[in-house]
Amino acid sequence: MKLNQTIADFLAPNKKEISRILSAIKRYDRIAIFRHEKPDFDALGSQMGLATWIKDNFPNKEVRVLGDNHVVFTPRLYPEMDRLNESWFQEPFMAIIVDCANTSRVADPRFKKAKFKIKIDHHPEVEKFGKISLVRTDACAAAEIITDVLLSFKGNYVLSKEAAAYLYSGIAGDSGRFQYSSTSEATFVTASYLVSTGINLSDIYGRMYQKKIDDLKVTAYILNHFSVSEHGVAYYVLDDAIQKELNITTERGKENVNLFSNIEGINAWCSISEDSKDHCWRVSIRSKGTPINEIAAKWEGGGHAQASGAKIKNLDLLPEFIEDLDKLFR
Repeated sequence: MKLNQTIADFLAPNKKEISRILSAIKRYDRIAIFRHEKPDFDALGSQMGLATWIKDNFPNKEVRVLGDNHVVFTPRLYPEMDRLNESWFQEPFMAIIVDCANTSRVADPRFKKAKFKIKIDHHPEVEKFGKISLVRTDACAAAEIITDVLLSFKGNYVLSKEAAAYLYSGIAGDSGRFQYSSTSEATFVTASYLVSTGINLSDIYGRMYQKKIDDLKVTAYILNHFSVSEHGVAYYVLDDAIQKELNITTERGKENVNLFSNIEGINAWCSISEDSKDHCWRVSIRSKGTPINEIAAKWEGGGHAQASGAKIKNLDLLPEFIEDLDKLFR
């Protein structure tokens, strides 16, 4: 399949890194793929898509995927992660870390034992690591970068429907189903290649966004307990007791954050969920257009201009956090 000129132009500055990535994959017989903790669609889609592609094209290599399982998407959309004992890491292996800007967020710290490391990411670069680092902040998802890289490899390589479905889920998830401002012409071109493999979009979206009747109770609670600041910052709070009452986990607290995405007068919106294990409050922030990632960075987080995460140590700090966001819209 001939590479579209739009994608080729985006990849041009990274030709050297792309060539080295393929050489490294060929060189190492044992490869482990890592991503960030508390994974989302892009982290898991990138990880599983790349792992599947390597297995399809290099069947004699041992490829492992590591990290925490997702409370909902595993095993509904992605298979369970590999569980390896320490002996596996004593022999030489290569680590590929996807969708993660800094080493402290990598879900399994054993990536540090790798003889060779590759970083593939689309977040603003927080920390440089890896012998090869391919960072493209113009891409909407790590899965977009990985797809483009795989398509650019010279040789008789296959992109199976299974690999394509995983990668598509990553792109669709991190682009908000192609609605976020990070979506570009190149994003659509890349997605079209994946669709051309024959993947079933209805099946993918069905497994990505499937809801249960009990999920309606969570939505109902949020719609009855949200707040809006003076300048249009909407937010809801789910403490530990409410999470137990609604039978959800901290990770699932952010699932309804985009309920407020198309409401007139709301400029940014947040979910705030208590994490009793880590003794903090996990925050997901979204914005219609104004960058909010600097506010996220101030509150022990970071991410993209219109989609970031943060952390509040205790709920007494919530008014200060909301005030910081509110100032953006005065």
